[in-house]
Amino acid sequence: MSKYQDLAKDIVREVGGKENVTGLVHCITRLRFTLKDESKANDDALKAMSGVVTVMKSGGQYQVVIGNHVADVFEDALPLLDLGQNNAPVEKEEKKGKFLDRAIDIVSGIFQPILGVMAACGMLKGFNTLFVTLGLYSATSGGYLIINAAGDALFTFLPLFLGYTAAKKFGLKPMLGLALAAAMCYPGIQSSAVSAGAEPLYTLFEGSMFASPVYIDFFGLPVISVDYTGTVIPVILAVWFAARCEKFFNRFVPDLVKFFFVPMLTMLVALPAAVLFLGPIATFGSTLISEFTLMLRSFSPMLAGAVVGATWQILVIFGMHWGFIPVYINNIMTLGYDNVMMPFFACTFATSAVVAALFFKTKDKKIKEMAIPNFISGIFGVTEPAIYGMLLPLKKPFVISCIAGGIGGAFYGHFNFRKFIMGGMGIFELPNMMNPDGSMGNIIVAFAGIALTMVIAFVLTMIFYNEKTTPAIEAVSETNETTEAAEAIESAATQTNTTKNETIVSPLNGKVIPLSEVKDEAFSSGALGQGAAILPEDGVLYAPADGQIVALFPTGHAIGMSTSNGAEILMHVGMDTVQLDGKGFKPFVQMGDTVKKGQKLLEFDTKLITEAGYSLVTPVLVTNFTQYQSVSPVQTDSVHAGDPLLNVE
Repeated sequence: MSKYQDLAKDIVREVGGKENVTGLVHCITRLRFTLKDESKANDDALKAMSGVVTVMKSGGQYQVVIGNHVADVFEDALPLLDLGQNNAPVEKEEKKGKFLDRAIDIVSGIFQPILGVMAACGMLKGFNTLFVTLGLYSATSGGYLIINAAGDALFTFLPLFLGYTAAKKFGLKPMLGLALAAAMCYPGIQSSAVSAGAEPLYTLFEGSMFASPVYIDFFGLPVISVDYTGTVIPVILAVWFAARCEKFFNRFVPDLVKFFFVPMLTMLVALPAAVLFLGPIATFGSTLISEFTLMLRSFSPMLAGAVVGATWQILVIFGMHWGFIPVYINNIMTLGYDNVMMPFFACTFATSAVVAALFFKTKDKKIKEMAIPNFISGIFGVTEPAIYGMLLPLKKPFVISCIAGGIGGAFYGHFNFRKFIMGGMGIFELPNMMNPDGSMGNIIVAFAGIALTMVIAFVLTMIFYNEKTTPAIEAVSETNETTEAAEAIESAATQTNTTKNETIVSPLNGKVIPLSEVKDEAFSSGALGQGAAILPEDGVLYAPADGQIVALFPTGHAIGMSTSNGAEILMHVGMDTVQLDGKGFKPFVQMGDTVKKGQKLLEFDTKLITEAGYSLVTPVLVTNFTQYQSVSPVQTDSVHAGDPLLNVE
């Protein structure tokens, strides 16, 4: 049980109960409620609560000021309100960015909750195969089967896990996402079940690359036979669509029957849409990719190998690598070997080498902790934990792994690298690459390709990776990015261990205003920190000391840093500027960056902010003021950036 659950319950009760709440978001210090009737909220009771700084009303919002733990209280309060999609917090649901960045954020957010279990399962599968190879027990023993079940279960029923996590990402009720995924994996509609000993009713697109047998229909509409177990994209698309269906039905279904009618209608619409359209579309995409690769191989095996090696991990991310499986099986059954899919073998070791390089290059403890199990899992052939948990969020290492995989794939394509027997993963595929005639040529190519790929991946990572990309891992390591920011401000002094006297310089050019005159009780009361406020003359914020950025709110309006001497500084540009949703703010740093005094941190559009009706007054606070004897503003009416502002002793 979270230590903030009782506080969250008390707050929800005193704002008038969940029936009085139509929306809830939070900024870096306060919960921001949208209430039907503010008169139902008990201001005095809320202000008297331990854990609540004060209560404010501004911009059509009822604001409960919490301080550094606001993200934790928000996470405990939100389930009590059952707002669903109607909540749409600005910080989470409307985050802007490039399409690729949004796609990465979605995929990473969906996989992040299962990364630890995924890595563990991959290691179990690898060790189980290793122990069988060493003769410790046989592949038919009960011990092997049970351990293999522990390792294989997540990958076999991956859509169920993704249905749950994708539902949380898209704002659908998690159990509804799980039920939808389970329905897609229901044996009665899987190709492996319906095709056994049965004749198809007919075949759609017969004679084309999209030829699809149809064994059942949905009231006359053909259901294309697809096995969804182990896939990725179909269930994500289905849950995304279901989230929008749920939002639609919530608008019209009466509250009296909404509890069961909305899930029923959502399932009734989303599941047919998934098996009739969304799933087959994703499958056809995989088919197109495999056919393109076959055509490319007929032109140049080396080029085809490079394409497979460079794009394989991208295909894995979107679950489109399954389009190669029929080609792989058909080649081995008819030719006795496969050389089309095999260039992907380089990617396993490209990923592992990049992870190893990250372990040696990074100073981030979280990355180091993740690197060891992900390296082991990758060598054993299970690269998903490394891809989703490390390479993809950090971006540049992912690109490096694709480049190294492409080079290794080109090598394998040029030398006609083959696999003769199905089965195995990672290093345990090597025995299946021995030539049936006993010659060693193919296995030598296998080892040479592994060595080439790993050296290239390791060296490129050591050269081109830098710690500035580290904060991306933080954004994926939590379900709420702002939780990291809030906790970072609070814990910075603990991590620094000691505090020293220092002078904090002004981060702005402007007029100095006593903190007590700030028209926001959360700041003027000093409850959030001691310091001063500045009315900026221009729109540039600079670092007030040497230190590290430990908080950067997604909207860019608030920055927290820990100085080299242990002071925790919060700079909050304007009042209620979180409402601008990042418009007019341009950060020049990321969370985790080390900065020097006077370094530009942020640009903000003063004209846009004032025309939108918001105050530019910017509090500059020492939030860990209780660790000092005094935090005293320098006696001056105006300052330039770099002038002394606060004496911290």
